Amino acid sequence: MPSPGLLVLFGSQTGTAQDVSERLGREARRRRLECRVQALDSYSVVNLIREPLVVFVCATAGQGDPPDNMKNFWRFIFRKNLPPTSLCQTDFAVLGLGDSSYAKFNFVAKKLHRRLLQLGGRALLPVCLGNDQHELGPDAAIDPWLHDLWEKVLALYPVPLDLGVIPAGVPLPPKFTVHFLPEAPMMRSEEQPGAGTDPPGPPSEQRPFLAPMVSNERVTGPSHFQDVRLIEFDITGSGLSFVAGDVVLILPENPASHTQQFCQVLGLDPDQTFTLLPQEPGVPCPARLPQPCSVRHLVSHYLDIASVPRRSFFELLACLSPHELEREKLLYFSSPQGQEELYAYCNRPRRTILEVLCDFPHTAGAIPADYLLDLIPPMRPRAFSIASSLLAHPSRLQILVAVVQYQTRLKEPRRGLCSSWLASLDPGQGPVQVPLWVRPGGLTFPETPDTPVIMVGPGTGVAPFRAAVQERVAQGRNGNLLFFGCRSRHQDFYWAAEWLDLEKRGCLTLFTAFSREQEQKVYVQHRIRELGPLVWDLLERRGACFYLAGNAKCMPADVSEALTSVFREEGGLSSPDAAAYLAGLQRTLRFQSETWA
Repeated sequence: MPSPGLLVLFGSQTGTAQDVSERLGREARRRRLECRVQALDSYSVVNLIREPLVVFVCATAGQGDPPDNMKNFWRFIFRKNLPPTSLCQTDFAVLGLGDSSYAKFNFVAKKLHRRLLQLGGRALLPVCLGNDQHELGPDAAIDPWLHDLWEKVLALYPVPLDLGVIPAGVPLPPKFTVHFLPEAPMMRSEEQPGAGTDPPGPPSEQRPFLAPMVSNERVTGPSHFQDVRLIEFDITGSGLSFVAGDVVLILPENPASHTQQFCQVLGLDPDQTFTLLPQEPGVPCPARLPQPCSVRHLVSHYLDIASVPRRSFFELLACLSPHELEREKLLYFSSPQGQEELYAYCNRPRRTILEVLCDFPHTAGAIPADYLLDLIPPMRPRAFSIASSLLAHPSRLQILVAVVQYQTRLKEPRRGLCSSWLASLDPGQGPVQVPLWVRPGGLTFPETPDTPVIMVGPGTGVAPFRAAVQERVAQGRNGNLLFFGCRSRHQDFYWAAEWLDLEKRGCLTLFTAFSREQEQKVYVQHRIRELGPLVWDLLERRGACFYLAGNAKCMPADVSEALTSVFREEGGLSSPDAAAYLAGLQRTLRFQSETWA
């Protein structure tokens, strides 16, 4: 039976799903299967009925939600009017990526698997439940599942006898050929992504708006352990429009020192220019890269050399290595039995791609330029909740950024690429432009003017609620309640003067929890319990909407537990009924959350 071609569709806000999908694509091509790998938001879901073989790789976001680049697909696939025979021609498998510390572990993958069966699809395997909490990470579940998957696929579509499987140690052809130019004039678009002629429509990832930075102010006290910045951009003439709850996406840059070090290790001339030529039919060149492009621009603006490399990186690097000892170590890192050591070497200390290449200098110096885009993932945009309203600050966009820095056993501190880059920019020293665009966020606020809103935003989670409060006050809407928590009113009480002024004017009811100002730590969930009668009255009798934003680790579960406690104590509900009441609020979007790791 001829090969039907494999379609791999991934939905995730992180790079893990794309990495697993690319591994699937490479293994398919080794087995002579045509393979397409696409993000779910770039795939026309109406074509799914014609796909004979599909693997879905999907993560679970927040409290059991589909990730942003899966939401349109999710809405379509759960339409009630889809016939139960819609996918009767389709063999499928679902690989989930989740974290068992969350109540709805791999909820999206499990629910998608059931739905595809309802639509007539034939499951090749039970759903794979990758778990970030496993000591070896999600690969502990993924590796045996992939082994079984290929057995099933090859039983249906055997490798042609005259071709055979391409051996694992042989690199597949690269997706692009890099053609270096003897001399080429530098294009204006080399200077910044998105520069040049303005395209029709609002800014996007392919053509972001270069927003001038107006101010970059530290808003935590000088002795506070964390550097948090309030950053403002001028968006005059951008065509950008946003409402409370929307997010801004920003494309960062690698530091110049890292770009230089990368070029030295790989023996590249940063000033040399090149053009890309696709080697696979239908594969376009990356829209974010100009043609021609300089090596410096490729490394500083596109290649994510500061990310922690994934297993597929070591697989390809081993194929490209001419050095026996280094190749042996790379092969071990990419093997199933080497995963524990790989985790200790790479994931636990958060070692970057650049640092790994420095550890394998003979291999790094021999990497063909054609393989750079196969080996190193593109830099992902970073999303920040917009912390201002256009009604309060016309032609301005503000964000609240916690600068990420922490120590591992490596000598050099680990730094967040985007937050550190933003913090380093000083508009007082000259013009600074940042490539950005806007998309809808996970929070939508009620349009009815008399609906109260309860907002819980500890730490930088308060950012979207500042936009909401500014917007609602400008519209003359009352019933704004904010629970804010931080360590100390003197160190990290963001926008304290603004909140207190709004409270004096009767526009806001503010409840604070300063966790380190007394012997017993007090958090927002404690304030919710204390104010249980008010919370219950607003939700049950006045139809209030409840919003939650902030760190995903413990806070969302703690707040949900505080709420169910309020429902039991103030509403007289049993534990099952209290849980059902909360689920009802979530189902009707009267409880919404936006959390991040």
